[in-house]
Formats: sequence, structure tokens, C-alpha cells
Amino acid sequence: MASAPPGRRLARALWAGAALLLLWMALAPLQAARREYDLEIRAGAAATLPAAITLTLGLQDVLLLRNADRAALQFGPVLVAPGQQFRLPFEQAGVYPVAASAWAGRTLTVTVVDLPAPGWERVKWRLAAFSHALRYWPTLPPPSR
Repeated sequence: MASAPPGRRLARALWAGAALLLLWMALAPLQAARREYDLEIRAGAAATLPAAITLTLGLQDVLLLRNADRAALQFGPVLVAPGQQFRLPFEQAGVYPVAASAWAGRTLTVTVVDLPAPGWERVKWRLAAFSHALRYWPTLPPPSR
């Protein structure tokens, strides 16, 4: 009996790898390094601030606001002084609009979602988290010599 051509073996190996990756995405437990979502406000950074943030209950459900600006920041009913930080924990899923002075008249929409169950919901959650991480990947200047 003749063995499959090398191209077909490669295709089978790729399909098997994709199936294993999908299975891992659907069933592996979720974990985060920290429960806090860091949001640093720098001077003149209003244009680069996100309009919406998604948090996940039980995984990353605390918004940590750091004021790195020289001026005080109004965040909802709280005034955050320069160099200070404010932790806002969320305990229920929902959509929370928050007015903040750094957003120049706009509101920050904080969406809090339940921890996704194993299966397609977890796959969609992982893909959305990956997309968000790529979109807001921090850009660093080259090191000075």
C-alpha cells in the first residue's frame, strides 16, 4: 500500500493541529496574571484612550486607573490627584458608562461580562481578548544609547 504524498501528510498535520488548538481554546481554564485592568492616563493622551473596556467577572474585574498627568482627573464622582491611582471593582455583569475629564466630553463604557462557560463562548472570549491585546499593544520607543 502506497503512503500519502508529503503535501497531504502536511495538510493532515495542520488540520490536526488546528483541531487541537480549537479544543484547547474551548476547554482550557481561563486565567489572568492580575485581576486588574490597568488604564494609565498620560498628559495629552485623550486621543489614544479607549472608548470602551470589557472586563470579565472572576477573572479581570477591577479597573485600575492611574493618573500620570500633571492635572487632577475627574473619574465619575471621584477626583484622582496627579500621581495617584483609583481601583474600581465590579461585582455584577452589565454596561457602565462613566464620565471622565480625560475623555474630553465623551464617556468611557465599561462592559462587565460573566465568565464564559466551556465551549464556543470561551472560544469567542479568547478570540476577542486576543484581538483586544493586539489592538492596544503598547508601543515603546527604541532604547536610547
